[in-house]
Amino acid sequence: MISEISSALNCQMDFAAGVFERLKAVSKDVRGVTRASYGNGEQAAHALMAEIAGELGLEVGQDAAANTYMTWVGQDRSAPIRLVGSHLDSVPQGGNYDGAAGVVSGLVAIRALKSIGYKPRCDITVMGIRAEESCWFGVSYIGSRSALGTLPEGSLETAKRMDNGISLGQHITDCGGDPDKLLAAAPHLDAKKIEAFLEPHIEQGPVLVEAGYPVGIVTGIRGNRRFPNAFVSGEYAHCGGAPRRVRRDAVVAATEFVQALDVLWDKAEAKGDDFACTIGKFNTNADRHAMTVISGEVSFTLDMRSVDAKTLEWLEAEVPRISGEIAKRRGVNINLGPITRAAPGVMDQNLMKTYRDAAEAMSVRAMDIPSGASHDSAAFADAGIPTAMLFIRNENGSHNPDEAMEIEDFIDATKLLAASLSK
Repeated sequence: MISEISSALNCQMDFAAGVFERLKAVSKDVRGVTRASYGNGEQAAHALMAEIAGELGLEVGQDAAANTYMTWVGQDRSAPIRLVGSHLDSVPQGGNYDGAAGVVSGLVAIRALKSIGYKPRCDITVMGIRAEESCWFGVSYIGSRSALGTLPEGSLETAKRMDNGISLGQHITDCGGDPDKLLAAAPHLDAKKIEAFLEPHIEQGPVLVEAGYPVGIVTGIRGNRRFPNAFVSGEYAHCGGAPRRVRRDAVVAATEFVQALDVLWDKAEAKGDDFACTIGKFNTNADRHAMTVISGEVSFTLDMRSVDAKTLEWLEAEVPRISGEIAKRRGVNINLGPITRAAPGVMDQNLMKTYRDAAEAMSVRAMDIPSGASHDSAAFADAGIPTAMLFIRNENGSHNPDEAMEIEDFIDATKLLAASLSK
């Protein structure tokens, strides 16, 4: 069976490449692709995947959050399903493979297994997930957590898309979903009825490229704590007229806070703790700032990540303490604003072993690798569903138009996926 699967996947390269070209065509931007969460590009991508799934003879449906489900009917429909999936949205002017490779991989794996006459023992469902990219609404894993019933309370009303200010609930409605049902009904996905969640995804860093491996078997996913609307308020004043002793400089206070976070990172690394910290936005008020004005306000974002839940809990307590000390010393107010949380994703050891065994049997070069980036798999793992991820080598990083996944590497990863689905 393993050799048949490998040979069948080798015959899928042209089909897979064609799907990616069609996907690119429906979401092309001035540079790269834009598939805004619950926007036109993402909607077109879901429609295209549903169309291809129909051509493959799969059952197609959607849930109240407008996630797309494409099911290869198994011999025992009462058995727990195997779920393959990833997201179909992108960052603005991003790459064509981020997220989408996982959905295409699921469909290609099914096409290959069908070609050799394999009959699945249970339903195999490919899930096109909505709104994974938190840059659009400031909330992580919207599609997957909506399906699992774990979307943070109030998100449908309070989360607004960054480019138009329209609520998440309205966007879901506009894309054919049903926010009222999302709130009132039981979750679409029952964790007890899912045997495994499997997510292929391009690597978003350089590790596989540097190591010379086409495929990575993910060992864990960093969780996060995020402050998307942090703010420092001080006092505007003339740069020459205000002595230092009376200044309430928001920029100086915000900069001291950033430096304190960098020291925190040093301490974490010295203890051997996994930690990453990013200030993605850092802005003074463009309507009031000037070369000769002491800034009275700074807005910024803070993203903190770790594979260790205890480290995240420590950070959640430590950061407000640090900001409070700086605010008192500098005579300003530091309001970190609301916090969002995503738990670390723990990968299933048995599924990882299945991938390793398949890689050896198929002569696919694969290495173990942790995920520094967040992925939908973390939401499924947090729900208690056995979860595994595969990374596909991808030069030039991700979240940019220059993603450079090779179709041969994509096929190698899909071989491991197909082998797992045939168990």
